[in-house]
Amino acid sequence: MRRRSRSAPPAPLPQLRGVDPVRVRLPADGTWATVREHLVERLSGAAPGAVAEMFDQGRIVGADGRPVAPQAPYEPGMFVWFHRELPDEVPVPFPLEVVHRDEHLVVADKPHFLATTPRGTHVAETALARLRRELGVPALGAAHRLDRLTAGLVLFTVRAEERGAYQTLFRDRRVRKVYEAVAPYDPALALPRTVRSRIVKERGELAAREVPGEPNALTHVELLEHRADGLARYRLTPATGQTHQLRVHMSALGVPILGDPLYPVVTGPGPAGDFRRPLQLLARELEFTDPVTGAEHRLRSGRTLRAWESPAAWDAGQ
Repeated sequence: MRRRSRSAPPAPLPQLRGVDPVRVRLPADGTWATVREHLVERLSGAAPGAVAEMFDQGRIVGADGRPVAPQAPYEPGMFVWFHRELPDEVPVPFPLEVVHRDEHLVVADKPHFLATTPRGTHVAETALARLRRELGVPALGAAHRLDRLTAGLVLFTVRAEERGAYQTLFRDRRVRKVYEAVAPYDPALALPRTVRSRIVKERGELAAREVPGEPNALTHVELLEHRADGLARYRLTPATGQTHQLRVHMSALGVPILGDPLYPVVTGPGPAGDFRRPLQLLARELEFTDPVTGAEHRLRSGRTLRAWESPAAWDAGQ
């Protein structure tokens, strides 16, 4: 007889600056004597003594919201919660605009440099955490993500029980997404065209790469206009959603997107607080049928790409 999985109870801790508490489930096959012993091993990357300090301060709690005692015996399948130490983050000095809001959805127009959801060193200074704080909607969740360096439209759900329906839209490719990019102009590049390739991204590597094999990434590339200064504006319509797909495909065509620190050459991240020369890629349009209400949504970003609108300021790094 198959054992039924134990579902997680609701978090007993409130959000901290729009960030959910960390939830840990103790492994069923654990041999640790105490909860503390397990967490010291599991959180080995934390600062020395950090776990002990959290226990001493009562910051690790059980499902009832009461602090877990430092010597509490290990209980397989038990859930505990705590708040991570929020990293020092330089605030992204650009507004996060809301272009659509109803009782089911929030669609935000994300600026460059702002991560969509907490990850790594970007936690409270993310679109999700900021919107939770600014809109007062703690249940807000992301239905999909944009790269931190990419600006434009991101869809968030208001109700946790409806999140799966909207995530399925993106998984099943039932959302039409249109991007704009600024990149060099190549008169020899025949456009429009659909780029097809196989893209892989290994864990721990910054850049994705194209490899031989069955294509898993398709992007339709169109030239919108070009100028005498050698730059062009492109419309990119992806049919798939591989990591860094648009950036990889534009680089493979010989016209890498301006401001890209990874393609064609990995140059590494800029220093914290350097918001000059953002990646010139914008999620311009989202179009889909609402899976909950049946409404047709056609949404458009109001942002512009700096290298196209103000080339002199872009060149000066302003």
